Amino acid sequence: MADEALFLLLHNEMVSGVYKSAEQGEVENGRCITKLENMGFRVGQGLIERFTKDTARFKDELDIMKFICKDFWTTVFKKQIDNLRTNHQGIYVLQDNKFRLLTQMSAGKQYLEHASKYLAFTCGLIRGGLSNLGIKSIVTAEVSSMPASKVLPSLFPSSLIPEIEATQTGLIL
Repeated sequence: MADEALFLLLHNEMVSGVYKSAEQGEVENGRCITKLENMGFRVGQGLIERFTKDTARFKDELDIMKFICKDFWTTVFKKQIDNLRTNHQGIYVLQDNKFRLLTQMSAGKQYLEHASKYLAFTCGLIRGGLSNLGIKSIVTAEVSSMPASKVLPSLFPSSLIPEIEATQTGLIL
């Protein structure tokens, strides 16, 4: 329980620190979400490396996404994803109805506009984990009502990777 509280506090301080530096002119305000997403990307790479060192190889993308939803998400956020959906063309929707990083905020719509900065690190976690498993992706997030969130990883086949790397700009919220 204490480690969960420490993670929540660290995440909140990380977000506020990045935005405070933007207010002081050190970082351009539009780059704050990208900076948080890049932090999450690196952490996701390290975590997935540690979590998969003793597991068997995955058969396909769906197995990887199931691992992300069950094992990875449970280890990081102490619960499984509530819902995983796919269109079987590389688009997945991971839905968490009580997302831990948003539960500290009001359940009303007054803080809905601030939700994206609290989801950027998580999008980076997923993208970094998928990257270390050999899958190029763009991960977006949306919140329509707090504290529920949807994380939308878009996975790309290896034939599209050079084209995507040339056009990818990072996090899209």
